[in-house]
Amino acid sequence: MATNPFILSIDQGTTSTRAMLFEKESRCAFVARREFPQLYPEPGWVEHDPEAIWTTTLAVLRDALAAARERQRPIAGIGITNQRETTVVWDRHSGKPIYNAIVWQDRRTARHCETLKQAGHEPGVMEKTGLLLDPYFSATKIAWILDHVPDARRRAEAGDLAFGTVDSFLLWRLTDGKVHATDATNAARTLLYNIHQSAWDRDLLALFDLPAALLPEVKDCAADFGRTSRELLGRSLNIGGMAGDQQAAAFGQTCFQPGMTKATYGTGCFVLTNTGSEVVASRSRLLTTIGYRLDGQNSYALEGSIFIAGAAVQWLRDELGLISTAAETEDLANSLDHNQGVYLVPAFTGLGAPHWDADARGALLGLTRGTGIREIVRATLESVCYQTHDLFRAMADDGVTATRLRVDGGMVSNGWLCQFLADILDLPVQRPVQTETTALGAAYLAGLQCGLYHSFQDLEQNWQLESEFSSTLAGDARTTLLAGWHEAIQRVRSAP
Repeated sequence: MATNPFILSIDQGTTSTRAMLFEKESRCAFVARREFPQLYPEPGWVEHDPEAIWTTTLAVLRDALAAARERQRPIAGIGITNQRETTVVWDRHSGKPIYNAIVWQDRRTARHCETLKQAGHEPGVMEKTGLLLDPYFSATKIAWILDHVPDARRRAEAGDLAFGTVDSFLLWRLTDGKVHATDATNAARTLLYNIHQSAWDRDLLALFDLPAALLPEVKDCAADFGRTSRELLGRSLNIGGMAGDQQAAAFGQTCFQPGMTKATYGTGCFVLTNTGSEVVASRSRLLTTIGYRLDGQNSYALEGSIFIAGAAVQWLRDELGLISTAAETEDLANSLDHNQGVYLVPAFTGLGAPHWDADARGALLGLTRGTGIREIVRATLESVCYQTHDLFRAMADDGVTATRLRVDGGMVSNGWLCQFLADILDLPVQRPVQTETTALGAAYLAGLQCGLYHSFQDLEQNWQLESEFSSTLAGDARTTLLAGWHEAIQRVRSAP
């Protein structure tokens, strides 16, 4: 191992692509970021141009490699983390996508999912995958592409097409088409992967009418994923780590022991609790998933998914024009002593866990003549915390009780949000020094693969607390706020 190397992490997110250089001690030495367009062809549809994803990935990679050369430091390896469930189908011969990427937020296949539910398939699907029948996941997205792109189904059955979540698509491009693979955490989000047997499931493929020839090989999260094409980057680098963004964040937060819980606040919000070797079957419509797989052994997790978190702040900025930057929201929320009875339910793409209502739509409730920008901004931040509370209540109903919460993601730089989160959860909220834990988790996995790290202990000693927030809210005030939230939720639900 070369002296003092960097680990290069690709963090391909929902609204931007980043490349980050990490020191062994977890300090981020460099970050390059590029945004790309969000496409909304019809109400409830969300797409990305895969070529825009690739172009931004290539750009930030080249920036990071230039920064490493400037510092005269080698690259030990590359880790990839990605927006999960987002679905790409491409031609194996040309490498070109046959349709835009259908994003995890997209709801176009809600009717397909409902038809399968009414036919009684959801219990069997849940037993094998830990997931619900919801358009959030990849399987119905793949089927939609095959059914709506001319000749796609025939080409898929002939083995001429490949499916992948974004990690797999990037890996294909980075290796010049030599490697079609994914990791267990991404495979576990497709509705096609049996999390007990660690294999693609023939019965599920038949249920969704999808040919096995589309599917990538499934590897451990730390594994040999091949090498980058020398022609592409001017050098060949080992790709050694891969995990879906939320699992990568839990890994970066070193949530290695059962019961440890993290929440990532990015475009959406995702809470993961490590359940170790135990597969906890949720009674509260949470998800059972693979937290990570190393040396062929799965560590499982219970997950709650909120579709809209930071995206609601982006909506305030881009669609409503109420703020110029996300940073402004902290002072605006701090300027009020109370929410004035205003609630935002950000069900812009339906409601995620534990409601799973694909037809719910967003609403701003409790408006009066005195309602202004401050109230709307505060209600937006509060909505993220209320939704997190709903997830924790559901986890408690499943017998999983957290005693504290580690938080990360772009939103947690907002101290007001972290404090209100502690208030509404009535739990300590811990914000680490390094909040870029999604990218860090991918770097850790690559570091394990290349031998820079040798054990979990090596990683745990890197985790450092920056701030801890404890509840200062009286119980009756918490009860009143939550009652208003749950009334607001009921008013936007599509069905009782």
